[in-house]
Amino acid sequence: MTLTTPARLSSTDAARALKTECGDLVHLPGDPSYDAVRMPWNVAVDQRPAAVAMPTTAAEVAAVVRTAAAVGLRVAPQSTGHAAGALAQHRLDDAVLLRTLHLTDVTVDAERRVARAGGGTLWQDVVAAAAPHGLAALHGSSPDVGVSGYTLGGGIGWYARKLGLAANSLTAVEIVTADGELVRADEQHHSELFWAVRGGGGSFGVVTALEFRLYPIADVFAGMLLWDIEHAEPVLRHWAEWSTDAPDEVTTSFRIMRFPPMPELPDFLRGRELVIVDGAVMGDDEHGAELIAGLRALSPEMDTFARVPAASLSQLHMDPPGPTPNVAGHTMIGRLDDAAVDAFLAAFGPGARTALMFAELRQLGGALGRPATDGGALSCLDGSHAAFFVAAAPTPEMAQAGHQSVEAAVAALSQWSNGRNFLNFSEAPIEPSTAFREESWDRLRTVRAQVDPTGLFVANHQVAGAGS
Repeated sequence: MTLTTPARLSSTDAARALKTECGDLVHLPGDPSYDAVRMPWNVAVDQRPAAVAMPTTAAEVAAVVRTAAAVGLRVAPQSTGHAAGALAQHRLDDAVLLRTLHLTDVTVDAERRVARAGGGTLWQDVVAAAAPHGLAALHGSSPDVGVSGYTLGGGIGWYARKLGLAANSLTAVEIVTADGELVRADEQHHSELFWAVRGGGGSFGVVTALEFRLYPIADVFAGMLLWDIEHAEPVLRHWAEWSTDAPDEVTTSFRIMRFPPMPELPDFLRGRELVIVDGAVMGDDEHGAELIAGLRALSPEMDTFARVPAASLSQLHMDPPGPTPNVAGHTMIGRLDDAAVDAFLAAFGPGARTALMFAELRQLGGALGRPATDGGALSCLDGSHAAFFVAAAPTPEMAQAGHQSVEAAVAALSQWSNGRNFLNFSEAPIEPSTAFREESWDRLRTVRAQVDPTGLFVANHQVAGAGS
């Protein structure tokens, strides 16, 4: 391969050179396919890279990375693009968006309780593969979230307060590094790189496959409780106090949701303002019923808590089943005290004027609050709850109103924020160091400088190399 030196190529010429070398894997602005392949899951995000690459094998990923480096393009790895908003804030006109959507193979080693998933695999496919063996992964609340982005950012699921962050159940990754080499990183090989990708985000290479532990969970006591929004105050006060000190076996969320009058929604949701508590309890039914007895005493109009197949938990949260335009915001709460509850209710409760579709609090603590033994860059989370806010953004006007409501939501809880961030929930640009403890951040920067000294890779939340 003979290529002009990067310094002599414009981004447009570099993209053409990439396509010349990599052929139909690469899509350029002006190609009929470009708009479709550049579109992330969050279709409100307008990402316009110099080129989009859609490799189908790890070898093709490595070829794209090598060629991009040779022609002077940076590389922005992306699988589904659920949290594409932060990536789109970076300048991408000199980058190839490398989408791993075609790397979707899943295998389960039931004896070892380990799964291997391609870098573009969705959680629903892992859940389906593990379930026949009576096993479960530490998947999230949405079935079509990508395994790689979720896990590299930490990963909070329905077993999190008992089993911790998904990143710390990784046993290995296969990753293409900045020199275009495909390496396997685990505790024995490339151990610093393995440490960094467990919660450190996507700054270190293109993950083509992940291996992670599965757990012997065939069924679980889980469900949701639903009230009209007029009951928000007593429900939130009880949940806030209970969730702070609840046993590790239970993981729940609290949401105030406002649904539009869309005909495709079920009757119990359509056009309504609701309070929903959902979650799962690891234990028998008696223990589960005991733990949620106080919530049940508040007379929900719907109560689905029961023994259910573990595989059904990926549908529990009622997340949108396909690409959706939205804007979102996030903050970490140090402690959800009475004053914080008052502020939450004032901002989102009955009568509140907001464009938010939902305002959510995720229960933290338990194993999430304790450093994992031999964990990675993000071995635990500081805070009692994570707040997450989402507004629908199908039009520019609704997107603008959504941004304003998201900013107002974060501001409303700023007094109780601990100043931390969680990468998986940070869909807008943040100072990435706020997601890590100081010693972990310094170590991440050192690893980045070692594995990507020229800054080839562009991530949603960039870890800059030490000295840069």
